[in-house]
Amino acid sequence: MARYVRVKVKSALQRSGLPDLDYALNPYAGCLHGCLYCYAPLYTRYRDAAENWGQVVYIKENLVEVLEREVRSRRRGVVGVATITDPYQPVEREERLTRRAVEVLLRHGFHVSIQTKSDLVLRDLDLAEAHRGRVDVGLTVTTLDADTARLIEPAAPPPARRLRALREYSEAGVETWVFLGPVIPGINDGPESLEGVVEAAAEMGALLIYDYLRLKPGIAERLAAAGVSEETLRAASSRRWRRRVEETIRGLCVKHGALCSPAFQPKRVGRDLTSFLSGG
Repeated sequence: MARYVRVKVKSALQRSGLPDLDYALNPYAGCLHGCLYCYAPLYTRYRDAAENWGQVVYIKENLVEVLEREVRSRRRGVVGVATITDPYQPVEREERLTRRAVEVLLRHGFHVSIQTKSDLVLRDLDLAEAHRGRVDVGLTVTTLDADTARLIEPAAPPPARRLRALREYSEAGVETWVFLGPVIPGINDGPESLEGVVEAAAEMGALLIYDYLRLKPGIAERLAAAGVSEETLRAASSRRWRRRVEETIRGLCVKHGALCSPAFQPKRVGRDLTSFLSGG
């Protein structure tokens, strides 16, 4: 059963070390999606949430008020929402911390880059439409197979709902991207699995960003519950395996006409569906 803890914070915006983000904003700590491959517990300051990942969520109840103060003195830039925990996990439906924070950021001239696994993001399509050019939205899709997704992302919305949400954003003229990651040996590294995601991104004119499994402490043990042996997972650190996966993905991107890029590099500007279909 989910447990929620309300806390007050002293800061909202954190400096980001990612190449295309100036700031990170995380309205919650802990995530009910409970993805087996998630490395966020290692970077979560609330140990209760980190040690009970998928069961405990901290709600930063004064985040929006703190953000209102911070934006008055911060240099305008790109804010990643969110970088450590999903900003549209179930509690957001009632709390609306993410929506209210995005409203503040856009009102004060910041660019907002959203990444989520939830189709709840559709609720805030109106904000993105009203601020086209200053919002981009990415949905993580590791596989199109619902059973596989349920195995490794037990409480996240199924991939079909994520893609449906992303398509609506793309059709509205908002910059979109698909995060195909992590690619996991023995789970979603087969050509057919990869092709399904690449083709879906291409169809909606979304940039495809891919990444490999990073075997941080505790991840191998969690994935063992999905039936993946530690020996199989060791391939994730193999240059040969990574080169094969990259060659496969890049070949599929050429085949389907998708824009693709490895993770943790500056994002190329994506294309909305309208410009994609018109050859823009």
